[in-house]
Amino acid sequence: MEPTVLGGKLASSLMGPLLKKLFVADGPGAGLVDRPVRLKSLVSFRGEKRALVEKDVHKLAEHLVRQAVDSPGEPPFRSREQIAVADALARRLLALGDLDMDDVQAVRLGHRDLATKLTRAAAAPDGLSADADHFLDSATEWACLQILEFFTRRSTFVARTLVEQTRAQAELIAKIDELLARTPRPDARDTAFERRYRSYVAERHNHITIYGIDLRDSPDRWPLEVAYLSLEATAADEGPVPGDTSATRRLPAEEALRAHDRVLLRGDAGSGKTTLVQWLAVTAAREGAHIPYVLPLRTLIRGASAFPAPAAFLTAVGSPLSAPEGWAERVLAAGRALVLVDGLDEIPDADRNRARDWLSSLLHAFPGNRWLLTSRPTAVRADWLAPEGFGELALAPMRRADVATFVHRWHTAARAPEFEGPLLDSLRTKRDLARLATNPLMCGLICALHRERRGYLPTGRKELYDAALAMLLTRRDRERGMGSVDEVELGEEAQLELLQRLAYALVLSGRTEMDLETAEAIVDRCLPSVALPGGWDAPTVLRTLLLRSGTVRRPAEGVLDFVHRTFQDYLGARYAVEEGHLDVLAGHADDTQWEDVIRMAVAHARPRERAALLRQLLARDVPRLTLLALACLEHAAALDAGVRAEVERRAAQLIPPPTTEDAKALAEAGPLVLELLPGPEGLTRQEALGVTVTASVLGAEEPEGALGVLRRFRGHPDLEVRRQLAGTWSRFDTTAYASEVLDHLDREKLFVRCESAEQRAALAGMRPWQGLAFLGAHSAEQILAAVPEPEALVYLDLRDNPLLTDLGALPRFGSLRTLLLARCPEIRDLDRLAELPLAEFVCGQVADVTGLGSLRSLTRLTVEQELPGESLTDVLPTGAELEFLFLGRSSTDRTGLRGLAHWSSLTDLSLGPLTRELSETDWQAVAALPGLRSLHLNARILRELPLSVAHMPELSGVGTLRIPGLLGTEDLSTLARRLPGLRTLTLQNMPGHTFPLSRFSGHFPGVDISLVKR
Repeated sequence: MEPTVLGGKLASSLMGPLLKKLFVADGPGAGLVDRPVRLKSLVSFRGEKRALVEKDVHKLAEHLVRQAVDSPGEPPFRSREQIAVADALARRLLALGDLDMDDVQAVRLGHRDLATKLTRAAAAPDGLSADADHFLDSATEWACLQILEFFTRRSTFVARTLVEQTRAQAELIAKIDELLARTPRPDARDTAFERRYRSYVAERHNHITIYGIDLRDSPDRWPLEVAYLSLEATAADEGPVPGDTSATRRLPAEEALRAHDRVLLRGDAGSGKTTLVQWLAVTAAREGAHIPYVLPLRTLIRGASAFPAPAAFLTAVGSPLSAPEGWAERVLAAGRALVLVDGLDEIPDADRNRARDWLSSLLHAFPGNRWLLTSRPTAVRADWLAPEGFGELALAPMRRADVATFVHRWHTAARAPEFEGPLLDSLRTKRDLARLATNPLMCGLICALHRERRGYLPTGRKELYDAALAMLLTRRDRERGMGSVDEVELGEEAQLELLQRLAYALVLSGRTEMDLETAEAIVDRCLPSVALPGGWDAPTVLRTLLLRSGTVRRPAEGVLDFVHRTFQDYLGARYAVEEGHLDVLAGHADDTQWEDVIRMAVAHARPRERAALLRQLLARDVPRLTLLALACLEHAAALDAGVRAEVERRAAQLIPPPTTEDAKALAEAGPLVLELLPGPEGLTRQEALGVTVTASVLGAEEPEGALGVLRRFRGHPDLEVRRQLAGTWSRFDTTAYASEVLDHLDREKLFVRCESAEQRAALAGMRPWQGLAFLGAHSAEQILAAVPEPEALVYLDLRDNPLLTDLGALPRFGSLRTLLLARCPEIRDLDRLAELPLAEFVCGQVADVTGLGSLRSLTRLTVEQELPGESLTDVLPTGAELEFLFLGRSSTDRTGLRGLAHWSSLTDLSLGPLTRELSETDWQAVAALPGLRSLHLNARILRELPLSVAHMPELSGVGTLRIPGLLGTEDLSTLARRLPGLRTLTLQNMPGHTFPLSRFSGHFPGVDISLVKR
């Protein structure tokens, strides 16, 4: 009940005067004194002028509540709560005397916030119903509305308000005068220049460029605003984050300066530091709150003896604009600058301390601005700028979702959308490629090379890694105009020689990290074979590798690793081949950690060496190693034809998997399989099903790669393939699988299972489904919310649901033809389903089935619980023209099959694992069915209730028999004699039990017999 509604029930003309009694009358001249009037002095039940006592306030509250309850219409709460509500309302009104504010402040606060303060000040009521609580809150708000209206009409209120407004305006004028005195009015030339400068910065930095690769058809630069990706930065947390045991916290990188105005941002080569600087500059230029200065340190020191003063910021970076004299200093003095200093690692070590001194002098001379300095991780120590108040952040690697977003935006900017989908599939299924795509630089390189080759990555990824290493080791720095940064300059070959020895040492140890002492020892042993001028020592050379190579880093103090595991495997394999260690590689083929090393070794090896290594893999005759050999073929441009043919012949026996069982066995080879799975083009329906089964099984281990395979089959027409795709949802990320696979499936004869709140939310955003299964605890309201178009639903399966108590909501599904209710123990009102056009109903383990008789539209009925009554006609729908009836466990315990003959329309009778013998009377009811053509008997009846078969009469009209759950030891000879008209017999084994079909075929001469294996 809103206050306005409550006010309608309690007329203001009647109740307003009652509330006025809470306050003392106006005093003459009280409003002209320059002093606030506190609420404590206004209430009439405190102080010296007591017109009311607390007992009177309680009576007033009782009167207000009574008037509301006695007014026409539905009572707002239960009558027995009236005294408690009145007492609670009185306590809130009495709390007016405890508020430390004046009447002007109360009016500014508003009636709702004043009511909240009264609610908090008064003791909370105990034991009130939800309706009573709602009324009490509404009554409090309504009373506050009347009270504030009363305040504004007091003669003293207006005068006192005018006095306060005059005083506030005088204070504001004084503060503005003081601000103007401290901040001189900017010259008109400044304003005009800043408009030009902001436009220049926004245009100058609104692009991204890839350096270090040669591309003919791909752009080397594209609009920043289209391709920019919001990355994340991490920082050591000062306090624990609730529910988070990690030592770091993440935030969007562009928000780095919001929490702290001085930030040192570290990031590996290509992690997006410069791009972030550009984004911050363009954003600031467009928003206008700050004046951005982009200051690349490598440019500032080029040909200069000292770092520039503010007046020289623009000329130092080659800006063609000439600022008014003193403009930069005025901007900095006013605290309006965003100073973006990029690339501390890109200047020599000797200049870094000078750069710090330059920054320090600027910080002290011009406080109040925002400062960002970027650097690679190892350029300076951790606390290098801590004395100047700089906080430190590190750019985090891109997540899978970030990579997908980058690929989409890159292809949008490059106007090449046709290459986006195939590349995303490759990134999902090829694990080593995915490990490489962890920062914008490498993602951009992969996108560009993929487009350059018209939708294909290089034949064998060696070419990709060669291009990546050439770009990182030398070309990128050279083409950005960087000279020698440190005292030692390493060429590409020298760096490769050092890096591959470090990589092979890690590969041999089975680790991805080594301590710096070990790394220095490896470099020291390598130095004599590397031509370096000046005799540089191992620590200096290793420090240069860490800083400039872009391939190794220091993740923690005293530790070294490769920025990408792919580079470790690639370089380690390169060294193993150079040293002739192919037997070592083959000896580790059983270890999945060596898979990529072996594949890269095949890429580096000479043809004879490749053939020898592949023969060793095939000689083991292990499916996983055969598949590994197949994966190696893409890296073997030149290979003995016989070896290639043998690898392909062996692999063809495994891929594509011909059966579901073979598909599950293939998945045991591990995620390597995913990038080898073909299709859907060129596959039979059964092969397509096998491929999707394999990918589904691997979804738990490698969900991204498996998703990349399954999305290729989302348009497949085969029903079994589509069922496999729909049935494996729970193995994958809910939202991603829904949008990339499920929402594209043909819905014909298909349903999807929903088991969680996340899946319900995803369902609500998809195209309508004709068939849905809700498994587990979902309320009726939640089910309805997940189905935005209930009229589209024709099949609904509800199982294992203790929350479902009322079927009154289901008639909203006005087109529902099939409904399954199983293990929903609170369901009773089955008669509520009579409004639906149900043709098939499955019911088991619900609280009460007596409402079944009202479902007259049914043609198919399944019951799997005990039925009440003495006959089937006591509970089953006698008005329904049933064609199929299944009676399961305990269904016939009380009724037997008595009354079955009533449904003369039955053509198909199925009897599950019954728990009571069938009598001659029961079978007579079966024999009386004129149209019965098909009979299903669970094998447990044959084993555990043998008299049921002995009592069976001859059923000459039955032409089809199905017997599931066979162990293989049952005697079917009696059935053969009782069913002389049998033409088709289907047998199904119990899982874990096998038997030859010949064991039973002798009893059924001339009958078409088949065995369904489970």
